[in-house]
Amino acid sequence: MDGPMADWARPYYRDPGGRPFLFYVVYGMFHTPPRIDAQKYRTIGIPLGLGLSHYDRAKYPDVLARFQEGYLWDELLVHNSILARGVSDSDECLILRGEIDDRSDLNYLRDSVGLLTYFLDHGGVCVYDPQMFRWWEPVAWRRHIFEPGGPVPREHVVILTSDEDKSGSRAEPLTWFHTRGMRKFGRPDLSVHGMPLEHHEAVIDLLERFIELGAFGGVIAEGQKIRMRSLPPGMTCHHKGDLDDPDFNNVHVEIVLP
Repeated sequence: MDGPMADWARPYYRDPGGRPFLFYVVYGMFHTPPRIDAQKYRTIGIPLGLGLSHYDRAKYPDVLARFQEGYLWDELLVHNSILARGVSDSDECLILRGEIDDRSDLNYLRDSVGLLTYFLDHGGVCVYDPQMFRWWEPVAWRRHIFEPGGPVPREHVVILTSDEDKSGSRAEPLTWFHTRGMRKFGRPDLSVHGMPLEHHEAVIDLLERFIELGAFGGVIAEGQKIRMRSLPPGMTCHHKGDLDDPDFNNVHVEIVLP
């Protein structure tokens, strides 16, 4: 390495946080790649606490097939059949996975992003991120994840929406907003139920602010009040759930109306 790697700082870091957890799958064919250029890929290798496993289809067909089923795979088949074919034709996959102690920097994410980009450049056809339900094509991964050269938290977390039952005389359904991916930062995901259309933009703004806060080390206090003129008064934050919750695969903060 020619010089020290730039740190990815967490300026809002506070204890106690959770334990960051990363889980990525790279499909492709990996033939003895050259030595990694640490400066080019901004990585010093596999972060301490994470493991990198290699599987080939001949010996471990079940591992490669594990992610090629269910709703997300069916959606990929419909909306990006070329990428789905590349995954299906892959003879190997690499899985980067592990849980680490909370810390005051995001260097573990920096190193992981660089390592995964290196694999894409040397035989990988896609990165699958099951925490945010995303199949990353190499071009999109580079543009949104690697090329910014920083943590870009909003690119690592997805905001999902689901229609809820109609309430009272309202013609349109209310909407549930919820995130996935905050566990990468050791912070809870976020949930807001019962939002009418007129508050959608404000809720997204709120969630994006909280994503940035958590990713950079902030902690949402139990009972914290929401003070935004564009949202109803009296909304508060409450810690809920556990790591086995299938909606988040993480604990979460429920932001509730009074």
